[in-house]
Amino acid sequence: MPQPIAMARAGVAPRRLAALLSVLFAVLCPSAARAAPSTFGPVIGSALLCRSGLDNAYFYRWLIDNVGPSYKHEGGAYWFKVDATLWGAAVKEVMVSDDSSEVVFLAAVIDMAPDKLDEAIRVAAGPRHRAQDAARYPQRESQPGSQIVYFKEKAKIYCLKYKPLPTLP
Repeated sequence: MPQPIAMARAGVAPRRLAALLSVLFAVLCPSAARAAPSTFGPVIGSALLCRSGLDNAYFYRWLIDNVGPSYKHEGGAYWFKVDATLWGAAVKEVMVSDDSSEVVFLAAVIDMAPDKLDEAIRVAAGPRHRAQDAARYPQRESQPGSQIVYFKEKAKIYCLKYKPLPTLP
């Protein structure tokens, strides 16, 4: 395989060189997080807040195209490691449902406590996630339907919808 410096000296365009290195890195380190593009917040963040339609095939393809292949397929979802922020908080993983159940969902693990994540979302995007009970670790829900739950000292935020029933002839 050609060396990057030799390729640069030979006149290989920097953009092409960066693309080649990115592919090489993805092949050698498939479980490593790749930096998310600038569209991560509008695309993934809006869906997590249940502000856009949920099409798991679309989000699966978007994640593959923009952050690389999933590192596992477990629990009815494809799991992707990401290097991104939403609402000022670090995003560690994103999960998108497969077609094994009657629901479609998009979820993310955020490196922040759920109550702090609720505050950050409220400041940055508007919706409030209200505690659903007086439990020590309450589930939180917004008016549009997104949920925030505790997940190993972090928060997991998700939007979940039932698949539409097929129309009858």
